[in-house]
Order: sequence, then structure tokens, then C-alpha cells
Amino acid sequence: MDKLPKLIIVSAPSGAGKTTIVKHLLASGLNLGFSVSACSRPIREGETDGKDYFFLTAEEFKNRIDKGDLLEWQEVYPGSFYGTLRSEVERLLHAGQSVIFDVDVVGGLNIKKIYGSQALSIFVMPPSFEILKQRLLARSTDSKQSLEKRLDKVAVELAFAPRFDYTLINDNLGTALNKAVEVVSAFLKA
Repeated sequence: MDKLPKLIIVSAPSGAGKTTIVKHLLASGLNLGFSVSACSRPIREGETDGKDYFFLTAEEFKNRIDKGDLLEWQEVYPGSFYGTLRSEVERLLHAGQSVIFDVDVVGGLNIKKIYGSQALSIFVMPPSFEILKQRLLARSTDSKQSLEKRLDKVAVELAFAPRFDYTLINDNLGTALNKAVEVVSAFLKA
């Protein structure tokens, strides 16, 4: 009997390494399909609609919320919505793939609440606040004001770590990537 597809939720504060870890897991041969999130923020240079995010206007996003099209959503910053389209998750599950999410901590916990033991929630922990700050500065994708908002949010997000199934400390990227594959492989085989 084939195992049912499962869900892998990867959450962390911005700059902790969750996207790098998710990309590594996708390339690791575990039959994972990436759930592309929807957002209402402007598209950044190098991003592709439908690949990096489904870019919606705030009005379109609110309409999707009203229609029940989102599995989870959050207004992360005023007027800046992020969420998971039900249709995207259903598409991957129906294709027989386990679904991997790169989502904020509240969204991750909401998905876990819906899917329970069918989902593994992983919190990626930065080695320290100072290292996280340096990573965000090095990215150079945010204005000073946006960076300050992200940093203010970090302490709140770090407090959510104990509510996740597994905390992955990203103090050495190679070690963190190997541990992520080990943990996810074991969950998918269980």
C-alpha cells in the first residue's frame, strides 16, 4: 500500500535560512512539491510570478480570503498579506507529492493545526540575533525601515519555536542541510 503524501512545514524568522533549507530539501530526491505562497507585496528583482510567489494586489488577496481560497493567511505587516492557496496544496497532493511549505511562523502553525500528524513542522533557529541581523543586512533586499520591522518581529517569532515539532539550529549550513534531510526522510518513511 502506498503511503499518503505528507506535508513539511518550514518556518523561521526572515534570514534564518529557511528558503535555503527548503531548496535543498526540494533537490534531495524526496518527491516533494513546493507550495508557492501568495502575497500582496511588490515583486522583487529576479522573482517570477507563480514560481516565487503568486503576486496579488491587496484587493485581490482580500477577495481570495472572502471566497475561502486560502488555507491560511496573515497580514504580516499593514497592507502586506501572505498566505497559502488551497488549490496549490490540493494540486500537489493529488499529484501524489508530499508538500513542502516555506512560510512564516503563524502560517506554519495554522497549517499544522489543520493537518495534524500528516504534517511535520520545522522551526529554523538562527544561531543568534546578531548573526540574523548581519544576514538580513547582507541580503540588501529591504529598505532600512523594512529591515527594522523585520528585526522587531524576530523576538516574537523566536518565541514560537517550542510549538513546532522540530527545531533545526542553523549555525552551520552544511550540518543544518544534512539534518533537515535526515529529519524529513524519517518523517516521510514513518
